Amino acid sequence: MKPKTFIIAAFVVILGLSAFVSPSRAEAACRVRIGDLNWDSANFHGQVAAFILKHGYGCRVRLIYGGTLPTMAAHYQGKNDLIMELWYDSTKDQYDLAEKQGKVKKLSVNTPDSIQGWFIPRFVQKANPGLKSVYDLAKYKHLFKDPEEPSRGRFVNCIPGWACEVINTVKLRAYGLEEHFTNFRPGSGGALAAAIKGAYLKKKPVLAYYWAPTPLLGQLDLVQLEEPAWNESDWDAMMKHVNALKKGGVEAMGNPEKAVAYRTMELPKTVTAKFAAKHPKIVAFLEKYSLPSKVVSEVLSYLEKEAGGDAKVTALHFLKTNKVWKNWVPADVAKKVEAALEST
Repeated sequence: MKPKTFIIAAFVVILGLSAFVSPSRAEAACRVRIGDLNWDSANFHGQVAAFILKHGYGCRVRLIYGGTLPTMAAHYQGKNDLIMELWYDSTKDQYDLAEKQGKVKKLSVNTPDSIQGWFIPRFVQKANPGLKSVYDLAKYKHLFKDPEEPSRGRFVNCIPGWACEVINTVKLRAYGLEEHFTNFRPGSGGALAAAIKGAYLKKKPVLAYYWAPTPLLGQLDLVQLEEPAWNESDWDAMMKHVNALKKGGVEAMGNPEKAVAYRTMELPKTVTAKFAAKHPKIVAFLEKYSLPSKVVSEVLSYLEKEAGGDAKVTALHFLKTNKVWKNWVPADVAKKVEAALEST
């Protein structure tokens, strides 16, 4: 290499390193990795938090998309810092252990009164008034005929990777439905919603797991089937079979004696303990972040009807039209966010 070429090359390298290192050092004090779970409400909350953290707190934000199980496992390992919507009951055993070990910390409630369970269209129940409980399903399996196995009904489960998928699999066995229904797992959250909505609009019966707040439950008249009431001892006993299934597959699941309904939950947020200790101002913001279920359902309806399923577009619309977020942050942070919104 000629001396002049070497000098120029060296200058370029040094300049490049300077351009890289300086921002990294500045941003290192506020670097946030959000575990972006693969359903609409979690995506929305993640995008709202990301915009405020980036523009209000000057953070470098990365959203890491994934299912419940891998995202929570990464959280316990410190590979993501923040999860905006924790379905605690579905991950209770693992979360409690990680919390006891000082790895993670629950923050305040994000969305109150969130429900989940097994649903059928109301028109199906009106035509079949005896169908009220999960224990009635075996008698009515012919209504939900599986096109691939006509002698069985079809239960539309969660998607693989969601904690509810394995919980529902255990429930099918506990309720004595395993031999009567195929355990159908859609490939995505969108496919799950489409399976329910498609059947509903065609006035066909469908049996499926779903949850709220969601635009779907706001748009369709669905009825939640009765299950034994939630209680901690029976839930914990059921979760032992769930955990065995996670670790060893169906062969290891065993024979659960009973199952119970999902609890109506208040969804908290969660951060790693390390992140909480390093960023108390951000934690203070996250502790104040909360939206009623009704507001979230309205936002998600906008996401589906107006934003084409784009959570980022929906988050921007929310921040521009609903000023409740100003109560979550100090005035100087709010000004920065407002300025960013005006230029977006």
